[in-house]
Amino acid sequence: MAGTTGVAVVGCGPTGLLLAGDLAEAGVPVTVLEKRPPGISNLTRAFALHARTLEQLDMRGLADELESLGHPMTRLGLFDGLTLDLSGLPTRFPHVLVIPQYEVERVLERRAREAGAEFRYEAEVTALTQDASGVTVLGRGMEPLRAAYVVGADGMRSAVREAVGLPFPGRSVIRSVVLADVRLSEDPPDRLTAGTTGDAFALLIPFGDGYHRVVGWHRSHDVPDDAPLDLAEIRDIVRAALGRDYGMHDPRWLSRFHSDERQAPSYRAGRVFLAGDAAHVHSPAGGQGMNTGLQDAANLSWKLAAVLDGRASPSLLDTYNTERHPVGRTVLHSSGTLIRLAMANRPWTRALRSLLAKSVTHFPALSHRALHQVTGLAYSYGPGPLTGKRAPDIPLPGNTRLYEALRGGNFVLLTQAAYENARPHLTTSEWSGPQTLLIRPDGYIAWTAKSPYPTELEKALLTHVGPPDHPTRTS
Repeated sequence: MAGTTGVAVVGCGPTGLLLAGDLAEAGVPVTVLEKRPPGISNLTRAFALHARTLEQLDMRGLADELESLGHPMTRLGLFDGLTLDLSGLPTRFPHVLVIPQYEVERVLERRAREAGAEFRYEAEVTALTQDASGVTVLGRGMEPLRAAYVVGADGMRSAVREAVGLPFPGRSVIRSVVLADVRLSEDPPDRLTAGTTGDAFALLIPFGDGYHRVVGWHRSHDVPDDAPLDLAEIRDIVRAALGRDYGMHDPRWLSRFHSDERQAPSYRAGRVFLAGDAAHVHSPAGGQGMNTGLQDAANLSWKLAAVLDGRASPSLLDTYNTERHPVGRTVLHSSGTLIRLAMANRPWTRALRSLLAKSVTHFPALSHRALHQVTGLAYSYGPGPLTGKRAPDIPLPGNTRLYEALRGGNFVLLTQAAYENARPHLTTSEWSGPQTLLIRPDGYIAWTAKSPYPTELEKALLTHVGPPDHPTRTS
């Protein structure tokens, strides 16, 4: 007889762990299925948390701990003198946090376990069958599992995506990218050191524990992912791109991979959802991969919880694909543009790259757009002036903040008194109208009104998210 759960999350990376923790904290029975043995590997590809992701983690009370484990950087040097200054971002986190993926996973797994999520390791999903009431998950090393919904967060080669027949169209954009974690005998001049010649590029990023992450590529060395890799090749690539190798030694990890640009045409197939790399993959340029997956999870988790608790119509789940698929498409485009510029070797493409670097540097509007897109602050989920937009972490009465108020996983209602208190922090002209703001659990504005609570709010809640069920009220 099959076991049962509310949601089966397939994959124990950052995306799956955040989702599982959110669901468990909301009281949803959740089972995480992972084909690896227990224990989080200390090998990692992702290394950066951007501002919007840190805001999402702040809404869960995790950001400060991760900040203490990572290395904040306020300036990003890219190519041809292009440097993005993050210090002026309108957020509590005006930087990119350099932190190994395994540290993020460790914190997220602990949270999910403490909230009651069940973990089953060495459980490899091989098939799914779904009907009107749920999904049956089959696999090696596991008993059949019956779930109301399944989320595939199982990476680029997603077994869940294949089981529901969703294609993964796209192509390889770059082959034989090398990765390594090494020690350096000499300190680079910048905290983030990047360079490109057209035939080679390299990036050095400090982890803060004595090791640097190296990302490199050379046009002349296009070999399969399983070709042997040693430190000598890493050194040669870095010298070609940066002029010196900074005395790198003692590698703790070496890897070679190819980078694809792919996106599933839909993130939903009935009762099955895709998130993270199972839904979209792109080049590592901009460090947006782990961040996009974590934000997928933040968007989906509260919707699943609301539907399973009977507070929302199942149609709410359609908005996951509606809202997140365009974001994934934009990330594919922006990261693809960055990697192609870094690989540019023809005179006209290098001239274009130089012009772009100068334009972004000298035109604040372009710099603002680039910064907000890479950091995730620019993305919104609605065409209106406010609805669907990111809510800033405004101060609230009682010496607290909006993101702290969101830590219960509920909607937060900002009535007139809180709105007046927030006014100095709301800089756009559109904020001058509403007297009442309803903030979604993921920190986006669900609804605004000039009429006071409760009459119009009750109508909005009944229309969009089911019965009111006592949102957190700040007034």
